[in-house]
Amino acid sequence: MSETALSAMDIEAQAAAYLRRRETGDWQGADQAALDTWLSQSDSHCVAFWRLEAAWDRAQRLSALNSSAPEEIAPPRSTFLPLMLKIAAVAGVAAIIGAASINFLPHPQERTYRTALGGRETVSFADGSRIELNTDTVLRARMTTDQRIVWLDKGEAYFQIKHDPTHPFIVMAGKHRVTDLGTQFDVRRDSTRLQVAVVQGRVTFDTPEAQASSQVALLRPGDVATATANAISLSKKTAEELATELGWRRGVLVFYDTPLGEAAAEFNRYNREKIVVSESAARVPVVGTFPTYDVEDFARLAHLALGLHVERHGSETLIAR
Repeated sequence: MSETALSAMDIEAQAAAYLRRRETGDWQGADQAALDTWLSQSDSHCVAFWRLEAAWDRAQRLSALNSSAPEEIAPPRSTFLPLMLKIAAVAGVAAIIGAASINFLPHPQERTYRTALGGRETVSFADGSRIELNTDTVLRARMTTDQRIVWLDKGEAYFQIKHDPTHPFIVMAGKHRVTDLGTQFDVRRDSTRLQVAVVQGRVTFDTPEAQASSQVALLRPGDVATATANAISLSKKTAEELATELGWRRGVLVFYDTPLGEAAAEFNRYNREKIVVSESAARVPVVGTFPTYDVEDFARLAHLALGLHVERHGSETLIAR
């Protein structure tokens, strides 16, 4: 067995020991301090402990549901916890936790936030965290003393998270999970892809519903993870490139040699009046900064600066060569 594998097993064993002692023993302030120190030493420590903790929480919910059946007897807590930890460490907890398990039962403390087409909203929480919602976004949040989790059902959100190593902030977007390690990051979800871009700090990115071999990616500033139905890719962007993409936080769209078709698609995210670009004009590069709502100014640029033909038909603006 490789040294790396042994190291991973040691970390899992340490995480399991801490969780077992916390759940079944006499947990004191000194124990919590030791756990906090251990978590702060390494990202892999945090990931291992959070995985086991999530698996334990799910097992408790399942046990509570099964306890209503008179013919089934739940195993004693002292016996069940070590067994669950062993199974989680061997099989890979990523295969048994995720969106389905997190949202297993209805939760009255869950709250939904929505923005209209072209709208923006900033949500602040008691722990000091803030989330900025972009146009046409739906986000559900459950923020309690024990759990900090949100679901991005659609749209885009920028997260500024107050880090707490014992209560990780988790973003679920479809089948993918983003876990905060003290950071600022953007998550954008549409019908065909998910994009996670880190501006400051670090996050982990994984797919809990995948097989046990699913990898956990650690993203640092400038890292961008893009997930489609069939693949996940990682890329790097400069601070300037990320600032350009996040212009929506200032109410603007910024284009630097952006193909006209892509620029029009961005405008269409914010406006009921849609821009339709012909195939012949779709690759023409565009440079400029525009208010998200100003379709007319964008069309004027296309006509006067790019020499393109512009026509308006009802709620559509047609741009062609």
